[in-house]
Amino acid sequence: MNRITDLLGIRYPIIQGGMVWCSGWRLASAVSNAGGLGLLGAGSMYPETLREHIRKCKAATAAPYGVNIPLLYPQMDELIDIIIEEGVKHVVTSAGNPKLWTSKLQENGITVGHVVSSSKFAVKCEEAGVDWIVAEGFEAGGHNGREETTTMCLIPSVRNATSLPLVAAGGIASGRAMLAAMVLGAEGVQIGTRFALTKESSASEVFKEYCLRLDEGDTKLLLKKLSPTRLANGTFKDLVEQAEENGATAEELKELLGRGRSKKGIFEGNLEEGELEIGQVSAQLHHYQTVAEVINELVLEYSRLIQFRYEW
Repeated sequence: MNRITDLLGIRYPIIQGGMVWCSGWRLASAVSNAGGLGLLGAGSMYPETLREHIRKCKAATAAPYGVNIPLLYPQMDELIDIIIEEGVKHVVTSAGNPKLWTSKLQENGITVGHVVSSSKFAVKCEEAGVDWIVAEGFEAGGHNGREETTTMCLIPSVRNATSLPLVAAGGIASGRAMLAAMVLGAEGVQIGTRFALTKESSASEVFKEYCLRLDEGDTKLLLKKLSPTRLANGTFKDLVEQAEENGATAEELKELLGRGRSKKGIFEGNLEEGELEIGQVSAQLHHYQTVAEVINELVLEYSRLIQFRYEW
């Protein structure tokens, strides 16, 4: 046991990233049933869709689960009310000021984690009163920090800056990487890419198969004038890269991005027009697995590496 497992009531200190278009109730409940903390990705859900997924998740697992909310979501009041009404116990916030909703959530018996990409923002999280921190490095998929600090550099920096329970994210997909994160000062790991490519993920099968064929160097952090986003090779990534090389303004990039690009790529499997968001660690993943198989592999490898049975 450690502070993360105690706080969240989970067997293993493994949290599933709340990824847009991947993290529905099937993925979240499967991770929770396997001993980790599953998160519903509210960023790609209308309020009533989130309510539906919460209820289906509750029906599918008796274990703890949570919701990830990007704080820039336009209907935050509605999402917060639904989360409280439905009795969700854990929330992870991201992409915004943690002071905005932390107190209200905690007053309703909800633990609050917040995603940061620098030690400076980790300190602000502690000042805001959050219960735990997810420090996410440059390797992560999807939306990323502007600092471009790698996980291996970020975790010890954040550990030195705050005493809060700390979870490492970005480029973690193995028991070996889990152990490295723990040695650097983390007490748990958040895994996105590997769970995004499991059978229970709500991402398109076309998207999953494509990402399982990616090689080293097949992703790149782009759209830095808007919101830095790691994209896999593809037609849309080429368009963005060319536009940025030609000096495109933020407004021009926003026009190129349009609406629904990530849904097209991740959820609908449109490899030509879609925004294909995935982490660097996808280059290490080539097998289609269930969530239970993934967590079993993570735990077994971690345990073998420390050469004794690790009791959480």
